[in-house]
Amino acid sequence: MTDSEIEITAELVDDLLEDQHPDLAGLAIRKVVGGWDNHMWRLGNELVVRMPRTERTPDLQRKERRWLPVLAPRLPLSVPTPVRIGEPSARFPRPWTIMTWVPGEPLDCASISRGDHAADSLARFLSALHVAAPTEAPPSSDRGAHPKKCTDGFEKFLQAVAPGSMSADVHDIRDVWDDAAAAPEWEGPPVWLHGDLHPANVVVSDGTLSGVIDFGDMFAGDPAWDLAAAWLLLPAGTASRFFDAYAQADEATIRRARGLAALKSLFLIHMGQNGERGLPGGKLTWGPAGRAALDRVLTSSLDRPSPA
Repeated sequence: MTDSEIEITAELVDDLLEDQHPDLAGLAIRKVVGGWDNHMWRLGNELVVRMPRTERTPDLQRKERRWLPVLAPRLPLSVPTPVRIGEPSARFPRPWTIMTWVPGEPLDCASISRGDHAADSLARFLSALHVAAPTEAPPSSDRGAHPKKCTDGFEKFLQAVAPGSMSADVHDIRDVWDDAAAAPEWEGPPVWLHGDLHPANVVVSDGTLSGVIDFGDMFAGDPAWDLAAAWLLLPAGTASRFFDAYAQADEATIRRARGLAALKSLFLIHMGQNGERGLPGGKLTWGPAGRAALDRVLTSSLDRPSPA
């Protein structure tokens, strides 16, 4: 997945800036730990340089450069916006992007202490984002389908994480998934979605959600794919408050969202296990985050919006 033959260093980033954006060269450059599709480098206090590390990343960056300036002005939480474009060159063969830095700590390395505030903030953010998308909005190639079409992936991750401490929960996890797979399909227009809301893609400040990052997987589709965040991100007992504040989700959408939250939780646990085993792509911080999210999914049968 990665370009191991290209060593991305602070010196390389500084040289690229000197060549293409000399007014920004000389600003302090600091590596940012993490990143899946991008190597990230802080540039001064307000910017970040995102250097593609996978084959698909240039397309994801182009998507962000095209659509984030359209979406960002109406979103009530901080999001990154593109500032400059770096062109491919002999030093680095792919386009790269300079974006605004969203301050805060990623949720997979932090916690939310102001749960009600975070639930309200997430509801406001997704209410603002989830509007009918234009016909030219990007589709998704690997997500967005009804849960019943994702059963192979669900079974793959369930089997990968079920042995050991998870085995007692398998029946309950399957019940959640089967309920989601049996729920009616989304019948509304495709709406704008972040597409990849999980603990590493939101940031926390002062005990609550303060920003959302990494919009490379944004697409138009079923809001359930984002609404799974009610369990993936928020503390136990706050999903009901979130859905009350969001106020746009019917019961079928919540059922699909809960099943997708189970699927995504299993994925996070799987990636955490890979990290524990030293396997490529492992994310040590994702395992505990996934287990906590799955616990919330399994204990949230009554976390439904109040009747109108």
